[in-house]
Amino acid sequence: MCSGKVDLSYIFRAFMNGMDGVFVGACRLGECNYITHGNYSALKNVLIARKIMGYIGIDPERLWIRFMNSSDGQKFAENINAFISKISKLGPLGSENPQNGNGLKPKLEAVQRIVPYLRLVERERLRASFKTEEEHRLFFEREDINKLIRELVYEKLTMAQIMELLKEKTLSIGEIAKEVALTPSEAAKYLGLLSKQGFVRFDQGLKGYGLAGR
Repeated sequence: MCSGKVDLSYIFRAFMNGMDGVFVGACRLGECNYITHGNYSALKNVLIARKIMGYIGIDPERLWIRFMNSSDGQKFAENINAFISKISKLGPLGSENPQNGNGLKPKLEAVQRIVPYLRLVERERLRASFKTEEEHRLFFEREDINKLIRELVYEKLTMAQIMELLKEKTLSIGEIAKEVALTPSEAAKYLGLLSKQGFVRFDQGLKGYGLAGR
């Protein structure tokens, strides 16, 4: 299968299913067997996913992409062994950030919720015609790109996280802030936006917020 088929949803579904790490093997850049050059798409998806992983509390080193061709058997084995060694040192998924606790699952579910939006952001705002892996990595380290991702992606992701939490039960602003690692004022801002959009409502009886229509 072409590495370009490795969608963001596949990566995060693997973590949702309990995988401790994800390794993407791709053709060498510039040597794709298809006119689509899907390995560039795979690289962009991995770089975007690593940004989001850091935001939700998963070490980005749990996701690797490496480029090689069919004759690189020894290189493949070396990369796999290095990856396994790295994951072994990191331990089980979530162990590098214990405060996540059971909160990691709703965060991953929230990411899955916004994958269609992430595809749109990548297509409309994060397309770049670079030839090397280093150029792509430097592009995603630029401050203007980091700011764009924070503004366009993280806000959507935060609101999706809140909605995933409210699927389970009604929560106060303080409880939501603690679960999503926000200040109470930040949580109130996002709840205000979700309320205006008709997704959540304040329950006077329970003194907290729940999903609208429940």
